[in-house]
Amino acid sequence: MQTGHEFPKRETTMDITGMVSLKHWGERPSQAKPCANMNRQVDCGWGNLIFSQTFNKDTQLTEVLRDETHGQRNIALYVRNPQVLVAQYPQELFLDPSLTYRLDLSASIRPDIPKGLIIEPAAVADEYAINRIYKSRHMIPVREGYLSSLDANDSVIMLVARETGNGDIVGVITGVDHQQAFNDPDNGSSLWALATDSQTSWSGLGKALIQALAAHFKSQGRSFMDLSVMHDNHQAIALYEHLGFKAIPVYCIKNRNAVNEKLYTGQQPPQTLNIYARIIIEEACRRGIAVDIQDAEQGFFSLSLGGRTIHCRESLTDLTSAVAMSLCSDKAVTHRVLNKIGLSVPKQITPENSGDLLDFLHQHQRLVIKPANGEQGDHVFVDLSDEGSVLDAWKQVCSTGDTAIAEQFVEGQDLRIVVINYQVVAASVRIPARITGNGQNDIQTLIEKQSHRRSRATGGESYIPLDSETLRCIADAGFSLGDTLPCGQTLTVRKTANLHTGGTMTDVTQKLHPQLVDAAEKAAKALNIPVVGLDMMVDAPDKPVYHIIEANERPGLANHEPQPTAERLVDLLFPQTQPS
Repeated sequence: MQTGHEFPKRETTMDITGMVSLKHWGERPSQAKPCANMNRQVDCGWGNLIFSQTFNKDTQLTEVLRDETHGQRNIALYVRNPQVLVAQYPQELFLDPSLTYRLDLSASIRPDIPKGLIIEPAAVADEYAINRIYKSRHMIPVREGYLSSLDANDSVIMLVARETGNGDIVGVITGVDHQQAFNDPDNGSSLWALATDSQTSWSGLGKALIQALAAHFKSQGRSFMDLSVMHDNHQAIALYEHLGFKAIPVYCIKNRNAVNEKLYTGQQPPQTLNIYARIIIEEACRRGIAVDIQDAEQGFFSLSLGGRTIHCRESLTDLTSAVAMSLCSDKAVTHRVLNKIGLSVPKQITPENSGDLLDFLHQHQRLVIKPANGEQGDHVFVDLSDEGSVLDAWKQVCSTGDTAIAEQFVEGQDLRIVVINYQVVAASVRIPARITGNGQNDIQTLIEKQSHRRSRATGGESYIPLDSETLRCIADAGFSLGDTLPCGQTLTVRKTANLHTGGTMTDVTQKLHPQLVDAAEKAAKALNIPVVGLDMMVDAPDKPVYHIIEANERPGLANHEPQPTAERLVDLLFPQTQPS
């Protein structure tokens, strides 16, 4: 793949067996040159990896470890006497609760790369996409311009997993060549910052990236590859052990900072707290705002600072009036308010009988049937075109006791725009739940696996229901649950793109057309609501055509990485805590 970049001066090819090879564009010495001095550390973009075994004095090691800038994370690995280092600065340093694993590179390594993906060195232009993945996993992003600073002789290599069709990056891994870094007598290497896109439908990504990096280091003649993993990351540990990694007695020291706080205080929000409440609470805690959780399961909490308390349910706060909430909760009322001020909305009726409904169907050909007060995609039926389906969907919605709405179906991309303090903060294209075939599993198994991944990535908030709507979408595509989906083929299994029914989100904030920004901010002002999520159907995020479908008075602020949604909410609630 032509990338048009200078880093690293290698290209990646994959032969017919699926093996990855890194071909160098320039000559590289077979042996690293001896270091001019010891005390070695490597800049990894998110902080420095400090090789403790190259330091003769503990005082020098602690000095380098503590020399950490804001937002950075320095790591001292291979520490000989961790208790001695921590004792020197017990208020600043701590023993990281991680385990170290090692992979012997003497055995044959064949990367198992899913069809439709390639693994190659990261390009300078990939930095934004890489950082989006890191932020979605609550990891520290690499600093701006880091990739452009690397070259072929650097000890750091960053690999990405890229979809061959659209070029999207869905995974990233960083490796450090110890021989290149400090002429390592043990001839080692290490793996760092492995992350896969929380929104992807690809399976086996982490495994493929690990194997590709191991294959690279083996081709360079390295003897082993080490990694550090949190002691309670049982899923990752199981994967590493499956790949042949063995635990070794190696220790790691880190600084006490905001990034590492949970590792040395042990204080974390209750596990029953969902990700939408958790992201706000964690941001408030970082700013010294007191948090009182009233009901973790339902996301009720209060934030207090300087004698002022604001009650919240996730992103819904005291600042949203009951009237504004009512305007948003009834989709028919929302439609009328926005239509009145000239914003584009689809045609809509509240049918009183089946005759009204079928007349509306004949007029618009394709409909959406949904409850007036529903949320999270429940009982929403999209793109219905025959009388039987429309009447059946209408009856199902009415059976819930809610008012059923019939709406003109609008083609396009499903766009969620988050407006906070009447300004657009984030925009994401929402993609309906989909699976990618591997040529082995049937469709039901693929759905269950993807549903498990979505649930894990969203703290249990997202999963794909195996209901009548899912079965209808599969049948419309010419499949059944027992069919095996061909390798590399993608199948959309839901029409709605709601996150709670397995949908995914891709950030498009920087691409947003000015008219879409203007429409979203006008809608928020018309509804008089300071925090709102607006759902639109658009031709494309960078084009002006839109239809506002509905407004959500309690938008989920998670999954909009890298946009600072929680930060902007806390700015609104407690402006005096804004970072300078």
